[in-house]
Amino acid sequence: MGKITGFLEYEREDRDYEPVEERIRHWREFVLPLPEEDYRLQAARCMNCGVPYCQGTGSLAPGTPGCPVNNQIPDWNDLVYTGNWDEAARNLHSTNNFPEVTGRVCPAPCEASCTLNIDENPVTIKSIECAIADRAIALGLKPEPPAERTGKKVAIVGSGPAGLACAQQLGRAGHDVHVFEKYAKAGGLLRYGIPDFKMEKHHVDRRVAQMQAEGVTFHYGAHVGVNIAAEKLVADYDAVVLTGGAEKARDLPVPGRELNGIHFAMDFLPQQNRRVSGEPATDEPILAGGKHVVVIGGGDTGSDCIGTSIRQGALSVTNFEILPQPPLRENKMLTWPNWPLKLRTSSSHEEGAKRDFAVMTTRFSGANGTVQALHCVHIDDKMKAIPGGEFELRAELVLLAMGFVHPVHEGMLKDLRLALDQRGNVSASTDDYRTSLDKVFAAGDMRRGQSLVVWAIREGRQAAHAVDKFLMGSSLLPL
Repeated sequence: MGKITGFLEYEREDRDYEPVEERIRHWREFVLPLPEEDYRLQAARCMNCGVPYCQGTGSLAPGTPGCPVNNQIPDWNDLVYTGNWDEAARNLHSTNNFPEVTGRVCPAPCEASCTLNIDENPVTIKSIECAIADRAIALGLKPEPPAERTGKKVAIVGSGPAGLACAQQLGRAGHDVHVFEKYAKAGGLLRYGIPDFKMEKHHVDRRVAQMQAEGVTFHYGAHVGVNIAAEKLVADYDAVVLTGGAEKARDLPVPGRELNGIHFAMDFLPQQNRRVSGEPATDEPILAGGKHVVVIGGGDTGSDCIGTSIRQGALSVTNFEILPQPPLRENKMLTWPNWPLKLRTSSSHEEGAKRDFAVMTTRFSGANGTVQALHCVHIDDKMKAIPGGEFELRAELVLLAMGFVHPVHEGMLKDLRLALDQRGNVSASTDDYRTSLDKVFAAGDMRRGQSLVVWAIREGRQAAHAVDKFLMGSSLLPL
């Protein structure tokens, strides 16, 4: 905890943003850090609540409260309050490989579970986490190579947060770890999905450099199941971990879907990230500049499409969600300490997007093979069209951000003939992460379906423990 009476003495104060008119003119991060003394006072608000739901329950079940990686939040809050930043960083890194990432892009289920959130005034856990990580990195991100090597070789397919966490843990356990990434750079959705204005990519680059110094080998342009045989990987390595994510996007099969100008969000967002980093383009450009844009889907990916479209110079951006508008506030007595259903307005929404809820798109129309309009209807809570609720909206670019259904089944998964669960994800136990094929493991979104970055990190760490135990008979890697 922090100061015994801190939650009574200090009000919640969180990081602020650059003004909208400034931040939409660039692609850099725009969150304004607090002074050090303010972070210490905010950490002082952490109370001796007795049951710190903020740090999680240790369960892997969906919907559990608090931090999925089980950050020891009261401990490092107290360390920050007393000014012991070095020990706070050691504590934080003991449970989370990439706290500078989660301190930027995690939706902070820890704050939702904070006891002080009962009156909408939780400790600023996410901001404090980010401050600890950034301060530690500024002092030098030191590699932690293993004391000795085991002689075992592990292949990890995919370099998103689950793959990177798994690779770092196994590398530190002494195994010869090789990460196979189909794109030109590591990071998965951290690099190609999350816009730079939410997280600049030097954060990923630094961690990759740290891992390389620890002995992890990265293979780029290595698309397993396409230009690298999946069976050969299984034959050549002592263990294989599949962390390729859930990349099959949910489509909108309505009349007019074939028109030009209708794209999946993950065809749109990576292009802009490549432009910012100077990476060569790989596809026909999808640009929002000078267009009326409609984003279908109300989650984080839809929000990222909104912020990106506005920065590209869209004439207007409209965001539709098929579900009803959530309440402005949660009913604490019904939901706390679990993740609440309530209206969330992101920084991108605040930049000028129009939002509408309970909207179903019935068809697209256009001319000369290009989309020009959406035809929609408002629906009731039973997903039935409301009489007279039909309307039409001009659209020259439509971005589908309705989530992901499961991993891509073609290629690697088909070649390995792996068992799938009812949702189409790779079937693997939460006890040992093993698939239906001997010495092949799966973790992250590929196993659990689309989820949060922090859950991917948790699964990568858990899978690393399971692989280490499989290879060595026991494991000292933390769970």
